[in-house]
Amino acid sequence: MIANTPKPPYYAVIFSSMRTEVVESYGLVAEKMMELAAEQEGFLGVESLRNDYGITVSYWKDLESIKKWRDSHQHKIAKENGISKWYENYKVRIAKVEIDYDFEHDIDKLT
Repeated sequence: MIANTPKPPYYAVIFSSMRTEVVESYGLVAEKMMELAAEQEGFLGVESLRNDYGITVSYWKDLESIKKWRDSHQHKIAKENGISKWYENYKVRIAKVEIDYDFEHDIDKLT
C-alpha cells in the first residue's frame, strides 16, 4: 500500500537490505517493528517490499522523530538481531522530501 503522507516537507528513511538464509522469527519481528513504528510520535507512514532483497521506506515528521525511533529499546534489539542473523548487508538512507505528487497532479503544476 502507498503511504498517505502529508504536504512536504517531511523525511523518508530508506532501509535497503539483503537477507541471509536465516528465517527464524524474522517475519514476526518485522511485523512488530511496523506496528511499533506506527505508534511513534512523528511517524507518517511506511511502504515495504521484502523477499531476498528488501526496501522499506518509512516517513517521518522530522529528524528528531527518526532519532527517537532509532534509539528505542525495541528497535535496538531488532537491529542487533538483523546484524547478527537476518541481514547479509543493509544500508540506511535519510532524505528530506520536498516534492510529493501523484498521477493526478503533474509535477509541472507544482511550485
